[in-house]
Amino acid sequence: MLLVDASVWAALERPDDRFHAEARAIVLDVEQPLAALDLTLYEVANVAVRKFRQPERAAFLTRLIRRRCADRIVRVDLDLVDAAAAVAAEHDITAYDAAHAAAARRNEWTLVSGDLRDLVHKGLAIAPDVALYP
Repeated sequence: MLLVDASVWAALERPDDRFHAEARAIVLDVEQPLAALDLTLYEVANVAVRKFRQPERAAFLTRLIRRRCADRIVRVDLDLVDAAAAVAAEHDITAYDAAHAAAARRNEWTLVSGDLRDLVHKGLAIAPDVALYP
């Protein structure tokens, strides 16, 4: 199971994004089950509205995540918050990024992220191109 973070979903909207093609391939491969955090819905909506200035795309992307992940949208709970805080402190990253890493660990899933500096290079996630071509 691939736990896909907001950077991958956002890459769908940006043809100039380094991982645009890989993000499309991951999302369109209906044979590969995907998961997301409920937090990801907010993150993607925020990127669509604030960074891309495309509020109409926020609804599209969040609906896409809900359809594609179905019942595999992980709700943040107190145990996950505690685990995320520990990961954040250990790796000096945000609690938001750490929540994804903690959820992946808890469920024995693979986290896929375009965040090379904070997640991939620290061994907490794999990049979208690696997810496609292991």
